[in-house]
Amino acid sequence: MDTIKRGFAIRLPFRLETQGLLCTAVLGAVGFVVLYPLLLLILNSFRVPGAGYGLDHWAAALREPGMLTAVFNTAKLTLLLQAISFPVAMLIVWLLARTDIPGKNWIEFLFWIAFFAPSLPIVLGWILLLDPDFGILNQVLKQVFSLETGPLNIYSFWGILWVHLATKSVVVKVILLTPFLRNMDASLEEASRVAGVGPLRTLARIVVPVMAPAIMVVMLMSVIHLLETFEIEQVLGPPFNFYVYSTMIFRLLQIEPPQYGAATALAVMILVAMVPLILLQQNISRSRRYTTVTGQYKAQRFALGRWKWPAFALVLGLGFFFTLLPVVFLGLATFMRLFGFFDLPDPWTISHWSRVLSDSIFLRSLKNSLLLGAGATLLAVLCYPLIAYIVVRTRYRARAILDFLSWLPIAIPGMILGLGFLELFLGSPVFRPLYGSIFVLILATSISSMTLGVQLLKSNLLQLGQELEEASWVAGGSWAYTFRRVILPILAPVMITVGLVAFIAATRNVAGIALLVTSQNRPLAMLQLDYMVDGRYEAAAVVGVIVMLLTCGVALLARLFGLKLGIRN
Repeated sequence: MDTIKRGFAIRLPFRLETQGLLCTAVLGAVGFVVLYPLLLLILNSFRVPGAGYGLDHWAAALREPGMLTAVFNTAKLTLLLQAISFPVAMLIVWLLARTDIPGKNWIEFLFWIAFFAPSLPIVLGWILLLDPDFGILNQVLKQVFSLETGPLNIYSFWGILWVHLATKSVVVKVILLTPFLRNMDASLEEASRVAGVGPLRTLARIVVPVMAPAIMVVMLMSVIHLLETFEIEQVLGPPFNFYVYSTMIFRLLQIEPPQYGAATALAVMILVAMVPLILLQQNISRSRRYTTVTGQYKAQRFALGRWKWPAFALVLGLGFFFTLLPVVFLGLATFMRLFGFFDLPDPWTISHWSRVLSDSIFLRSLKNSLLLGAGATLLAVLCYPLIAYIVVRTRYRARAILDFLSWLPIAIPGMILGLGFLELFLGSPVFRPLYGSIFVLILATSISSMTLGVQLLKSNLLQLGQELEEASWVAGGSWAYTFRRVILPILAPVMITVGLVAFIAATRNVAGIALLVTSQNRPLAMLQLDYMVDGRYEAAAVVGVIVMLLTCGVALLARLFGLKLGIRN
């Protein structure tokens, strides 16, 4: 044993030195791909050609026609969405996490499907339902109430608000807050009820304060998601001249000549506006203790009694409403001879499928989507476990910086990150040859999904004891050997989940890659957006169904392999 210890002590400095070099290399690589595009973006927003540095681009961005209106539209949409979606989501969360409604696991899975589903196909389904001229719901309402025009109009502010609520705004809150409330010790609420406090005061004085960190994180993510999802406004906004900040950035880069300076200035403005929200969330998380699971953890379901089946019908109905209703009509749209018109002599056809599936543009986009998903999956499986291991298991002095860098992408709207990569690959002669390649899209989508992947791996590493690693070191195994032969096999299930999530995020991503896409590397999600903007709804519906099959099929696999966040699972 003494010989083993002496051998271990002799090899340890080399092991630590090698480990430190690799950790520094990983930190440098992550810092480069995350920070360098942002720093380049900030720098270029002040750079004036031929005049050094100044505020010319910022002034031009503020003077752009419709800019102030777009900022106001963004703020109004954000505030109304949070005010409406949080009460609805909290009701669903409470019913799923704290009550005895039947079939809650499958109902929750419906929300997972809606969470993984790409936005554009769902938007197309709602267009078929709510278009003022041919929308099915409008046609029904006109017949029933003898109206001359349909009362519902998806091409309006309230139409855009509704589509956000029906796609991700409510769903993302349900997915992220349900595990937290499920894991919260019910004895806190029970003690409040024993003390004679009513359910509303218990919710306000006990549940909400304890959930404050989770609520702030979810709110921050919701705001960021709204700032980066420009595809809904890009499709529904132009008919009534409605623009938000993200569509203004896209518009500035699409005009001739492109206004790169004004676009970067606008992106930096929004990035600066996000800083107070991030600092507020961190301050709330650190200022108090929020332990909810202890050795005396007590899970207790609230019996709804006679309200159980009405509550079941309500939540199940919302799940189907957010998931199946627009998807069913999206599928119908692929067989319609003319999108939205059911009263034609022969309204159904399969010609759209045959035309799209035989189109070389579609085939190239399908290939690009598969390459993009596979590349993002491979990069996630290779890199995310290493980042998580360095943060959790090593004594590397800069591991806190690496942890912050892995978290930072979730606080950056996809449009801003994409603009930063555009500046990087077009502004640098070294990287310019890579512009237009699929590698650029893989890198951008991998950065966007880094936070979720690393956090899932970190949570699993924190649950593992170090005995197996220590045994490997004592037996003479290097830290690299231990990581490869001990840690990775244990993390295999969650690594599969992380890879599947990376695939889904890559194939449905639009905002993060919209500025980096060319005709050669365009994936299916961007092809569908192009079809919708051009008014080719039939072809867009076919592409949307294929994207849905890709993403939701992989979501089913993710469910089977255990994307389960509750402690009971």
